[in-house]
This record gives sequence, C-alpha cells and structure tokens, in this order.
Amino acid sequence: MTSLDPALRPRLPSPLRDVADDRFERHGVRLLLKRDDLIHPELIGNKWRKLAPNLEAAAGRPLVTFGGAYSNHLRATAAAGRLLGVPTVGVVRGQELADRPLNPSLARCAADGMRLHFVDRSTYRHKAEPETLAAILRAARAEEAYVVPEGGSNAEAVRGCTALGAELRGLADVVAVACGTGGTLAGLAAGLGTGQRALGVPVLKGGFLAADIRRLQEAAFGEPRGTWSLDERFHFGGYARTTPQLDAFADDFEQRHGLPVERLYVAKMLYALVALTEEGAFPRGTTLAATVTGRPFPAPPAG
Repeated sequence: MTSLDPALRPRLPSPLRDVADDRFERHGVRLLLKRDDLIHPELIGNKWRKLAPNLEAAAGRPLVTFGGAYSNHLRATAAAGRLLGVPTVGVVRGQELADRPLNPSLARCAADGMRLHFVDRSTYRHKAEPETLAAILRAARAEEAYVVPEGGSNAEAVRGCTALGAELRGLADVVAVACGTGGTLAGLAAGLGTGQRALGVPVLKGGFLAADIRRLQEAAFGEPRGTWSLDERFHFGGYARTTPQLDAFADDFEQRHGLPVERLYVAKMLYALVALTEEGAFPRGTTLAATVTGRPFPAPPAG
C-alpha cells in the first residue's frame, strides 16, 4: 500500500523458503514456507495484508475493532494506531476480564495506546447486528470511528489478501493457511492461478467457516473465486487452545528448521500438513506452500 505512512512500509513479496523435512520427502512432497511473518516487524503476516487496505479506507479516523483476550488482530491494530498516531479502541469479549489484571496480549495493546472496552459474551455474539453494534460504539465512545470487524476480515481485507495468492502463482500446487475468520483464505484462493488450490486449517471449532468464506468472497468480488477447501480436524480444542502434543510438535519443528513457531495458528497448520501428508492426501510430486502468518507471543495456558 504505497499511499500508507512509511512506518507501515512492508517487505513484499514475503520470502519463500524451501525446507528439507523427511516427513514430507519420504512421500515425495516438497515443502515451502511462505514467510509472511517477515512482512513487517509489528503488523505481522496476514495482519498487514488485511489491515493495510482498511487503514487506507479509514483515512486517519479512529479505529474500533473486536477480539478475544489473546487476539493477534487486536495487537496488530493497536500497533498500527501507535505507528500512525491514530486512536484505537479494542472491544474485548468477556466483561469478567475487566476486573482482572491484563494478560500479556492485552497489556501489549494497552501499552500501544489502545483503549480497551470489555463487553459480556452474549452481547459480543451479536456485535454484527446494527442495533447491538450501535450500542457498543456508544458505550465505548467510538461512534465516529471506522469499524474493522473481528479478525480484520471484510471485503477490503479479502481484496488485500489476493496479493498473497498472486505472489505464489506457479510456485506451489497447494497453499495452506491457518484460519480464524476466513478473510485470508478467501483472498488467497482468489489470487492463486489455474490449477492451484488453497487449503484452510481452522483454529476454531464449529463448522461455520465455509459459509463465512463464501460470504466474504461475495462481498469482495460479487462471486466465488478460486479453489479452496477446509480441514477442520486440527483446532486442538478451539481458539486459544493448545495441548502438550501440539507444543511438542512445535518445539520439534523449531529445532528442525530454526523457525519460531506461533502456537495458536501456525503450529496447527503445520501439524495438519504433516498429518495429511502421512495420510497420503497429497500425490507424489506435490509442492506445498505453508503460509507462516505470525510469530510467537506469550500464549494462554494449555487446556
């Protein structure tokens, strides 16, 4: 986004790294790492791709957005506000959290100048409804702010993420990405070339994401675009959940490849690719590109 402030200048295209891993090689599968975590030191990976077009649309207005207590999106929005000198408000799921010490993620947001507004979980579930949204904005004193949805996924973000697919045209048969709200996958699939497909690994339970991705593509392009699929088996209990098994896998991957593995998204996607390869899901000769969308940050307790 060349019209953005130089503080948000990205490293694009992000690096593409070929890695040797016997778990893939013995099945005749080549693994590439798409290092979107290196795009920007603070707006990491898909957060830059989704936030940049929304920041342009906001044109300097205050930003209000939504997330849970460990939201990567809230942290990225807070960092963008600090870098640009733009006020930010984070609407946080869980009124009970207001009376507790801030966890490391929310503390980072506050340190970057984000004003945190906590709402109860029932209200939060209805935040997209016009009346509920208006009430939240009034309570948060953010009625004039530019609203960025949870996870940053809207039509602007989806169009921004098409560049990720375009950077990988002709370089991989399957491009995998971890999914929270689905915006990155919606744009990625639209940007890929003929014969390529996108694979999404949801980090939440629920089975609702496919419909959300279709709606996002309709909003962004007026029609479905690209070839994509989801494998919903690898959420490890849901969002912000990890297990000792996943932590051990991530530690091993870090040791093998010198890559710091973020646990809530990236580790689940990488684990899924190893499992799918061992299941024979990819024909011999397949080139896989794994999109690394974040770097480690203190995570919630396992469980």
